[in-house]
Amino acid sequence: MVLNRLEKYGDWGLLIARVGVGLMFVFVHGEPKLMGGPERWAKLGTAMEYLGIGFAPTFWGFMAAIAEFFGGLLLALGLFFRPACLGLIATMFVAAAMHLGRGDTMVQSSHAIENFFFLIGLLLVGPGKFSLDYFLTQRRNSSSK
Repeated sequence: MVLNRLEKYGDWGLLIARVGVGLMFVFVHGEPKLMGGPERWAKLGTAMEYLGIGFAPTFWGFMAAIAEFFGGLLLALGLFFRPACLGLIATMFVAAAMHLGRGDTMVQSSHAIENFFFLIGLLLVGPGKFSLDYFLTQRRNSSSK
């Protein structure tokens, strides 16, 4: 069957998923939050209250914007891939906690929850061959021989 032969394109699939989701984080989520400035960061940072953390909302909002913008960029490039995934996973966890904590439906909360699970999957699988992490690792291994 044709679908069984698609396994050999796993690295291409990871590339498409990484770049697509990474660029969405950069331009749809991260950039508007980052450019929103301290007022937007403070509002965003209040999401931490749903985890019992009520201090420094501007800092937490800024960190979420940084995680989404630069984490998305690193995700797309496949550079520092797993640390980028961890930052985005933490951000999506807080976003999901906020949505559920304020009584949003699962439909309203689903985007953060879906990203949370998708990013955990990426964390476990890794960036694939078409990534800067893979390229740098191969280069380092070949120069040490």
